[in-house]
This record gives sequence, structure tokens and C-alpha cells, in this order.
Amino acid sequence: MLTLRKSQERGYADHGWLKSFHSFSFANYYDPEYMGFGNLRVINEDRIAPGTGFGTHGHRDMEIISYVLEGNLAHKDTLGNIKGIPPGDVQRMSAGTGVQHSEFNHAKDQTTHFLQIWIEPNVTGIPASYEQKTFAESEKRGRLRLVASPDGAEGSVLIHADARVYAGLFDAGESFSQRLDPARKGYVHVVRGELEVNGKRVVAGDAAMLENEAEVTFTGGKQAEVLVFDLAD
Repeated sequence: MLTLRKSQERGYADHGWLKSFHSFSFANYYDPEYMGFGNLRVINEDRIAPGTGFGTHGHRDMEIISYVLEGNLAHKDTLGNIKGIPPGDVQRMSAGTGVQHSEFNHAKDQTTHFLQIWIEPNVTGIPASYEQKTFAESEKRGRLRLVASPDGAEGSVLIHADARVYAGLFDAGESFSQRLDPARKGYVHVVRGELEVNGKRVVAGDAAMLENEAEVTFTGGKQAEVLVFDLAD
């Protein structure tokens, strides 16, 4: 079964310096029908205004992934990491027993546009840790590239969760199919552009939730970028 959730159905918050769409209940946005999907708990599409950002704040026992679309996200944490996250990089922070961090857009004239993703861990109380890797556009072109997994397979970042995350880029003439385990959940988030997922047309911000499906197929892309989640039920 494929269930579509349109972009405009998401929660939305405008804090002036931060504009954020929430795929699932988060902060002041609450919808009991969208508390998460499998062990995927948060997808926030954030836009941070120039010269602003999230001050130092803490997390515990959560796998947090940042996926930058435009601009640069400046990250600083109590583990000693001071990093810039550009488009093409995937950052993973395992909050574990606790970590404090900040995220800023230091540019004077460019918005930082990124996805903040939380996945529930399958182990708690572990030491906090950080990882960041670059995935070239060519590795995602016309296919799904594994970018996060519980075993670090294929050079992906390692997450302490029963989940795998893939990224793909699809344009006209490109099609791709991937087998799914029908006993698990699949979630497709359209990052930008548009395409068809199992024959259903979706556009930027839309999501396709897959249950009891044996395959996911992408066709008819127009400058499309997607993230695909293979999730515990």
C-alpha cells in the first residue's frame, strides 16, 4: 500500500529567522496521525536566515542526520567537532548519553536550506559520536545511493538504528527500481523537483509511505532528488 502525504499538509512554523516544515509532530505542531513512521521520528525542512541559527542545545538517545540542500550549516558540539556541512555531505550525530551542539548560517546573503532527520535508536546509553561524509552527485544519479546504515555498508555513515537511508537523483529518461522487504516500512521524501513513485506523481515536500510493498520504482523525474528510508515496522 502506498499512501501519499502532500507537502502542504505538513506542519509549518515561521520564527522569522527560521522557517520550518514538519513532516511529523514536532514542537508546537501536533497531529496524532503523524507522530512518526516506523522508527523515523522527525523530518524537518528548515531554512535558516543569513547570520542566524540554533544556539547551543542538547539531545539524548537519538540518531540525528543533517542533509544540506543549499548554503552551509556550521556545526559545533561538546565532542569538539567544529564543522561546515555543505550540500552533498551527510552528517550523523548519535546523541547517546548526551551532547550539546549549535547550528548556524554564517553567510551574509544566503539562506541555509537543510533537512533535519531523527531516527529512534535501537540501543540507548551509548557514548555520543559524530560522523560526516561526502557523497558525489555521480553516485546518486539515476539510482539510490546508501548514505546511512547500521553497519556502515558501502561507505555510508553508521547509525545506531534499524534503518537504512538512501539518496537518489532522477531526471528525464532515468528510471530505477529497488526491492523492499514487505515486512518493513518504506518512506520516500521528495527533497526537490518531481517524479513518479510506483506510478504516483509527487513533488518537492511530498512523501510516499510504503507498507506491504515489495518494490519501489522511480520514473519520470524532473530535476528530482529523493531520500528513501528502509525502516523497522
